[in-house]
Amino acid sequence: MAHKKAGGSSRNGRDSAGQRRGVKKFGGEFVNAGNILVRQLGTKLHAGNNVGLGRDYTLFALIDGTVAFEYKDKRRQKVSVYPVPVLVSDPVPVAE
Repeated sequence: MAHKKAGGSSRNGRDSAGQRRGVKKFGGEFVNAGNILVRQLGTKLHAGNNVGLGRDYTLFALIDGTVAFEYKDKRRQKVSVYPVPVLVSDPVPVAE
Protein backbone atom coordinates (compact mmCIF):
# COMPACT_ATOMS: atom_id res chain seq x y z
CA MET A 1 0.00 0.00 0.00
CA ALA A 2 2.31 2.71 -1.18
CA HIS A 3 0.33 5.95 -0.84
CA LYS A 4 1.44 9.57 -0.97
CA LYS A 5 -0.37 11.94 1.36
CA ALA A 6 -2.10 14.76 -0.52
CA GLY A 7 -0.17 18.04 -0.28
CA GLY A 8 -2.00 20.96 1.31
CA SER A 9 -2.47 24.14 -0.67
CA SER A 10 -0.38 27.14 0.27
CA ARG A 11 -2.03 29.65 2.57
CA ASN A 12 -0.03 32.52 1.08
CA GLY A 13 -0.46 34.02 -2.35
CA ARG A 14 -2.88 36.91 -1.90
CA ASP A 15 -2.36 40.64 -1.55
CA SER A 16 -4.76 43.55 -1.29
CA ALA A 17 -4.64 46.40 -3.78
CA GLY A 18 -2.93 49.64 -2.70
CA GLN A 19 -5.03 52.55 -1.48
CA ARG A 20 -3.42 55.18 -3.77
CA ARG A 21 -2.68 57.55 -0.91
CA GLY A 22 -0.21 60.42 -1.04
CA VAL A 23 0.27 63.92 -2.42
CA LYS A 24 -1.75 64.44 -5.63
CA LYS A 25 -0.89 68.12 -6.31
CA PHE A 26 2.53 69.52 -5.46
CA GLY A 27 3.74 72.97 -4.33
CA GLY A 28 3.45 75.68 -6.98
CA GLU A 29 0.95 73.67 -9.04
CA PHE A 30 -2.28 75.37 -10.17
CA VAL A 31 -5.49 73.74 -8.90
CA ASN A 32 -9.20 74.26 -9.41
CA ALA A 33 -11.71 74.35 -6.56
CA GLY A 34 -12.58 70.78 -5.56
CA ASN A 35 -9.29 69.25 -6.71
CA ILE A 36 -7.87 66.65 -4.32
CA LEU A 37 -4.49 67.76 -2.94
CA VAL A 38 -3.57 64.92 -0.55
CA ARG A 39 -5.04 61.53 0.37
CA GLN A 40 -3.83 60.42 3.81
CA LEU A 41 -4.50 58.40 6.96
CA GLY A 42 -5.10 60.87 9.78
CA THR A 43 -3.89 64.47 9.67
CA LYS A 44 -0.30 63.90 8.62
CA LEU A 45 -0.77 67.20 6.75
CA HIS A 46 -3.23 69.79 8.08
CA ALA A 47 -5.65 71.96 6.12
CA GLY A 48 -4.35 75.51 5.69
CA ASN A 49 -5.85 78.54 3.93
CA ASN A 50 -8.57 77.75 1.37
CA VAL A 51 -8.24 73.98 1.92
CA GLY A 52 -11.01 71.66 3.14
CA LEU A 53 -10.68 68.45 5.16
CA GLY A 54 -12.81 65.47 4.11
CA ARG A 55 -14.30 62.76 6.31
CA ASP A 56 -11.41 60.44 5.45
CA TYR A 57 -8.83 63.24 6.04
CA THR A 58 -8.53 64.01 2.32
CA LEU A 59 -7.36 67.59 1.70
CA PHE A 60 -9.04 69.42 -1.18
CA ALA A 61 -8.92 72.92 -2.68
CA LEU A 62 -11.77 75.32 -1.86
CA ILE A 63 -10.73 77.93 -4.45
CA ASP A 64 -8.79 78.11 -7.72
CA GLY A 65 -5.13 78.95 -7.08
CA THR A 66 -1.64 77.62 -6.45
CA VAL A 67 -0.70 75.01 -3.84
CA ALA A 68 1.75 75.84 -1.03
CA PHE A 69 3.18 73.45 1.58
CA GLU A 70 3.96 75.35 4.80
CA TYR A 71 4.69 74.74 8.46
CA LYS A 72 1.84 75.28 10.92
CA ASP A 73 4.38 75.18 13.75
CA LYS A 74 7.76 73.49 14.27
CA ARG A 75 6.53 69.96 13.68
CA ARG A 76 3.18 70.19 11.87
CA GLN A 77 2.83 70.86 8.15
CA LYS A 78 -0.16 72.42 6.43
CA VAL A 79 -1.27 72.71 2.83
CA SER A 80 -2.72 76.01 1.59
CA VAL A 81 -4.12 77.27 -1.70
CA TYR A 82 -3.54 80.93 -2.60
CA PRO A 83 -5.43 82.77 -5.35
CA VAL A 84 -3.41 83.71 -8.42
CA PRO A 85 -3.15 87.51 -8.69
CA VAL A 86 -4.92 88.80 -11.78
CA LEU A 87 -2.54 90.81 -13.94
CA VAL A 88 -4.20 93.87 -15.42
CA SER A 89 -2.68 94.75 -18.78
CA ASP A 90 -3.03 98.16 -20.44
CA PRO A 91 -6.22 99.81 -19.26
CA VAL A 92 -8.99 99.84 -21.85
CA PRO A 93 -9.65 103.43 -23.03
CA VAL A 94 -13.13 104.63 -22.12
CA ALA A 95 -15.09 106.26 -24.96
CA GLU A 96 -16.33 109.72 -24.00
